[in-house]
Amino acid sequence: MRGATHARWIAGAAAVALAATACGGGDDDSGSGDTAAVLSSSWGDPQNPLEPANTNEVQGGKVLDMIFRGLKRYDPRTGEAKDMLAEEIETTDSQNFTITIKDDWTFSNGERVTAESFVDAWNYGASLKNNQKNAYFFEYIEGYDKTHPDDGSKQTADTLSGLKVVDEDTFTVKLTQKFSTFPDTLGYNAYAPLPQSFFTDHDAWLSKPVGNGPYAVDSYTKGSQLSVRKWDDYPGEDKAQNGGVDLKVYTDNNTAYTDLMAGNLDLVDDVPAAQLKNVEADLGDRYINTPAGIIQTLSFPFYDDTWGKDGMEKVRAGLSRAIDRDQITDTIFQKTRTPATDWTSPVLGEEGGYKEGLCGDSCEYDADAAKKLIEDGGGLPGGQVKITYNADTGSHKQWVDAVCNSINNALDNDKACVGNPVGTFADYRNQITQRKMSGPFRAGWQMDYPLIQNFLQPLYYTNASSNDGKWSNAEFDKLVDEANAEEDSGKAVEKFQQAEEVVRDNMAAIPLWYQNGSAGYSERLSDVSLNPFSVPVYDQIKVS
Repeated sequence: MRGATHARWIAGAAAVALAATACGGGDDDSGSGDTAAVLSSSWGDPQNPLEPANTNEVQGGKVLDMIFRGLKRYDPRTGEAKDMLAEEIETTDSQNFTITIKDDWTFSNGERVTAESFVDAWNYGASLKNNQKNAYFFEYIEGYDKTHPDDGSKQTADTLSGLKVVDEDTFTVKLTQKFSTFPDTLGYNAYAPLPQSFFTDHDAWLSKPVGNGPYAVDSYTKGSQLSVRKWDDYPGEDKAQNGGVDLKVYTDNNTAYTDLMAGNLDLVDDVPAAQLKNVEADLGDRYINTPAGIIQTLSFPFYDDTWGKDGMEKVRAGLSRAIDRDQITDTIFQKTRTPATDWTSPVLGEEGGYKEGLCGDSCEYDADAAKKLIEDGGGLPGGQVKITYNADTGSHKQWVDAVCNSINNALDNDKACVGNPVGTFADYRNQITQRKMSGPFRAGWQMDYPLIQNFLQPLYYTNASSNDGKWSNAEFDKLVDEANAEEDSGKAVEKFQQAEEVVRDNMAAIPLWYQNGSAGYSERLSDVSLNPFSVPVYDQIKVS
């Protein structure tokens, strides 16, 4: 998050790393397919209703990516931020921006997308009374401290003073500090526009969201299926190449894979670990395995005095050293994961902020060192750690059990670590947001945009939107603020890496592995690919 001119340079560095690998699998079939045919895909219920500013998890994000388009869009091959509804974003000082939108765009209900559609949506997202999980993304806009005070006081304004509608197609944004890559963040769903129907009949909108993307929501039955259908009058160039998608809810991705093999499902976008040994034989070139901007970590509840007290950083570092990442990624994940050596992702490239080995010894398996660190830190709280995870998606039971086995073996104690499953992703996320964690818990991060800032600030900055463990460190916050204000991209990356070293020194979270995107699909489909965020590019899939 640094300056418009430098943002393209940073995003370009990530694009170089992604371009060769972002789209794995898929046929080279150039046929038109049946543009009215509907495909089916595995899915999980999102935590919250599909409000753009209230969705910060993957399942809800998949739908928002289909039904909304914002000022920017991240290229599905490279991850580069490209203009979508933005006609022009101008600034002379990286603090004041004039945004002009294209004048030929409507929502699927016929309402025109205007400058007010963005300003109203952002004001709604930033307002404390609306309790939106992504409110933090608006904090750099002037007036956020009045609409969303973080000191426990009441909000004194309903709108951001830094947002002004100039005319139907133009609005201005004033930030509280220089933020040179602000334009490159505007492809994130929190910044999507909203129609007036969202405000005039909110309950009706929530039951059937209306957006401005290539698909429109047709129906949603929680726990069963969400269906989207192609919007025939969509004005964008990325029109849907199929008739729609039925997102079918699965609480076990092994069941989804079985349905794919039986011909009852067209697309599984997370191949279960149990099937990785045979997936290539099962699917051949209909199996996709491609690098993505995803890292898996273990987070801690720093709001719990047990884990937040001084000295526990040694225990956390000891647990990290007790995890044999090489063995787990080889045996459980068949090398579809890579042991993590920092808290970002290799897809950023070195110019974009990835620094291989930044974690140092703390991410290397050493049983003796693990025992000593844990002993020096006062021992495991209560003599045991329970790793909490959701059991319905992502093959989490297999790797959590493997992590616990590694810890138990390293500590010569078969009860030192156990898994603690929660039935569904939605319930799991609710427990996290309600601060009910009492020990380490699974925390995967899928980048919102390919900048080092996105791997650090949302997760570790004080009171940040996705700082689920509520870790807080003044030195980290200071370095992030300095990096955001830095207009020289190289210096900004250096500042962010210094902030990452603070995360390392405190072991604010344990990095486990970088994750590839994986998918398998039926013979009905062609032109199947995953974007750099590991999400299927649904609108370009063809169905025969």
